[in-house]
This record gives sequence, C-alpha cells and structure tokens, in this order.
Amino acid sequence: MLLSLLYVLALPIGGIQMQYLWRNQLGDVYSLGLGSAACLGAAAATMSGWCSLTVGSFICTLICTLICFFVTLKVNTQQLITFGILFGTFIGSLGTIVVTNAPTGDLLKQYYLWGAANFRLEGVTAGDILFSLALFGIGLAAALSQAGRLTRHFKEETEIPNSGKALLLLAIMCLVTSAVSICGPIGFISLGVPNLSRLVCKSTDIRKHYLISSAMGVGLLLVTYLVVQYVNFGIYLPVSATMAILALPLMALIFVKGKES
Repeated sequence: MLLSLLYVLALPIGGIQMQYLWRNQLGDVYSLGLGSAACLGAAAATMSGWCSLTVGSFICTLICTLICFFVTLKVNTQQLITFGILFGTFIGSLGTIVVTNAPTGDLLKQYYLWGAANFRLEGVTAGDILFSLALFGIGLAAALSQAGRLTRHFKEETEIPNSGKALLLLAIMCLVTSAVSICGPIGFISLGVPNLSRLVCKSTDIRKHYLISSAMGVGLLLVTYLVVQYVNFGIYLPVSATMAILALPLMALIFVKGKES
C-alpha cells in the first residue's frame, strides 16, 4: 500500500505536466497512448516471460514516446491529442490480442489481477521495484527542475523548443512507467485530478499543482482502498474500477464549476 501511495504521485504530476506542455486541459498520460503502451509491455512480459513487468513497460512506453515526439513535429496540439487518443486505442487493441492469447489460465489471471490495480504486487519482483523507483526518481527530479520553465511556457511567456519537449516527454514517460508497471492502470488520476487541482487553485505555478493534485490523488486512492477492503458487500471490487465510480461526483464538479466560470 505504501508503494502504491508513492507511485500514485507519479500520474497526477505527469498529467499536469502534459496539460502545461500542450496548454490544453485534455493533456493526459493516457491520451497520448503512454499508459496503454505501459500496459502492452506488461502484458507481453507476463505472457511471454521474456522480461520483467517494468522492463517490458519501459520498452513499449519508450517506443510510444518517440513516436509521439516525431508526430509533434508535424501537427498542432489539437491534432496531436486526437492522434494520441487514436494511437492509444490501437495500442490497447494490441494489448487485448496479447492477453486473449495467453498460454495459460494462470498467466491470464495474473495479468487481470495486475490490471485491476496491483496492490498485492502480483508478478512484481524486487528488481521491478528497484527499477521503477529509479524511474520515479528521474521523472520527479525532472518535474521539479523544469517547473519554472513549464509555468512560463504555459503562460506563453516563452516557448519550449522541440528538443526540450522531447526531454520532458521522456521524463513524463519515466513517471508513467514507474507507476503503471507496478500498480497497473489507475484511471482518472492523471486527467481528472490535475483538472480538479486547477479548479481549486487558480495559480498558474505548476509547483502548487504538483502538491495539490498529488494530495488529491493520494486521498482518492486511500478512500478507494478503504472501500475495496471494508465496504465491498462481499464481492471483489477491482481498485481501478472502484476509483472510477467514486470519482464520478468529482468529474461532475469539474464540469459544473467549469460551466459557471
């Protein structure tokens, strides 16, 4: 649980960076296919045994990031997000093919438990944890060091060159991989929480949103965990699905408040 709390910081921080980098509230680590790529890599690693969860996620997410970067050289932000959503769907389809062709039922069950949000660390090795911690450290250090630059870019006081965007995408990729490869895909946190943070705090300083969105993400995860553990009505509640249900009122709040403003 403590490890999950650590990694749940990665997705809100990665999400708010995407929103600032593309100056768009739809910026999200999943909307560009990074989260789907991490899942595809984890699925391939689980079903084939060719590498560990984290290494598989890292390789697939790196490839996805490089593709997204080259696309940024050709299209505007709106087209990029559209491409990312479609590309993510394509990658998700590849993941479905890999999973449905699982060689054994035990591997299929292991992947499902991982994808439901992996609080029990199904299939995770000590090497996975160490590698993911290193990726988290790299991504967090880059987020903190580039905070001022991202804030100025978001306020259109400066423009980050393509080379800088590439490095930022790689840093965000490290955050995404560190979280998804260990805990599985956790929805809402990387898109809804940063938007809710910007609704609560009108400041454009991204460092404040790092703190606020991280606190919100941790709070939401804790509430979800308590519901799954103690208010489950005698049935198995996947963490990712439960979190999405609990987050529905928060999503409604975003749209209502956004309409009022």
